[in-house]
Amino acid sequence: MIRALMLSAAALIALPAAAQDIAITNAKLVIGDGSAPIEGGTVVVRGGKVVAAGARIAVPAGVETVDAEGRYVTPGIVAAFSRVGLTEVDAVSGSNDRSAPRTRFSAGLDIAPALNPMGSPIAVNRAAGVTRAIVAPGGSSNLFAGQGAVVDLGDDMAMVTRPRALEYVAFGEDGAAKAGGSRAATFLLFREQLLAARSYARNSAALAEWGNDAMIQRADAEALVRVIDGATPLFVRVDRAADILNVLGLKRDFPALKLVLVGATEGWLVAPQIAAAKVPVLVSPLTDLPGSFERLGATQSNAGRMTAAGIDVSVGVFDDDDAHKMGYATQYAGNLVGLTKIPGASGLSWDQAFAAISSAPARAVGMGDRIGSLKPGRVGDVVIWDHDPLELGSRPTAVWIDGKRQSLTTRQDRLRDRYADPVEGSLPNAYDW
Repeated sequence: MIRALMLSAAALIALPAAAQDIAITNAKLVIGDGSAPIEGGTVVVRGGKVVAAGARIAVPAGVETVDAEGRYVTPGIVAAFSRVGLTEVDAVSGSNDRSAPRTRFSAGLDIAPALNPMGSPIAVNRAAGVTRAIVAPGGSSNLFAGQGAVVDLGDDMAMVTRPRALEYVAFGEDGAAKAGGSRAATFLLFREQLLAARSYARNSAALAEWGNDAMIQRADAEALVRVIDGATPLFVRVDRAADILNVLGLKRDFPALKLVLVGATEGWLVAPQIAAAKVPVLVSPLTDLPGSFERLGATQSNAGRMTAAGIDVSVGVFDDDDAHKMGYATQYAGNLVGLTKIPGASGLSWDQAFAAISSAPARAVGMGDRIGSLKPGRVGDVVIWDHDPLELGSRPTAVWIDGKRQSLTTRQDRLRDRYADPVEGSLPNAYDW
């Protein structure tokens, strides 16, 4: 009996729900592009895509209508930087695929085959309103960590929205440790590996002669060629102001690089230079204490000051359980709104803050035309909230991903319900499906 139930459950998981044609009306509608909420707004999703959103939108015939009753309706949260799907239990190595410290490969590593759409963090974050995530590898044996992906958090097995969506590398203290012990070694190794990849692109047969002891492996070279050509964005973890300037300077040697700065704790100190380079930044607002020598200039006003300088800033959850608690992004964004009320501090307006957790991360990874907002043509990722989504106590009451209504029940909910009222039976509750 148990086996039959398990097989039945597996069959249901394997079959994704069909996209719904739906119109959500009477909403406090947030497009997610930095514009103000629209009172009495409507969003229409057909075939998994947004076809219309705004005020005075006519509902097409035959489309299911949901009355939002004046509540906030927003695009799904886009987690700007995460390891969701790569980690189940951080302390259990068998459930943790975020890093590959003993492999001879680096830039060529592709996290997509390691992603687990059935991991419990998926449902937990979906229930918090997160519908898409930018997932990066944690590290390898070399400077480059590998290729990340953009994923959805839908309740099915088709998790990957875009594989090999980014290349990830860490500079600063972490990069120095991988490169031989100093920042000088980091920048030299970076340049040499990109130059080796460029040589490979010009004469791929030559790499076969280098062997396994070569500075770069074939798979790594192929991945870095796409970085050099600007086809793959390069996400660079960097915090110290001087390091940020040196990273921006890499474009002199490799002008097509599409840089995205991750962390940028001291970014506000060099904000004019970042803005002039037109490089987007992903920040974690709670990185606000001088926890290391490369973060001596840490401040909660970092995001507000960089936004005021004209930088496209995304707010994410990293250095803070980035696989399990991506839903904290709404709280972080709300904190930045609160900063605008503190004399001397720099924060974000409500509209800017919500865009920083929706459309801005989508733009950073080159997918602003597909995800992150409720503009026509974007995916049908829609969330109805019980209250202001940037307030700490607010929760989603309904979530659609690609136009498909999602369950908001998590494994934690089921465990709570299973053991809330224990009763005696022929088998322990753990065996009762």
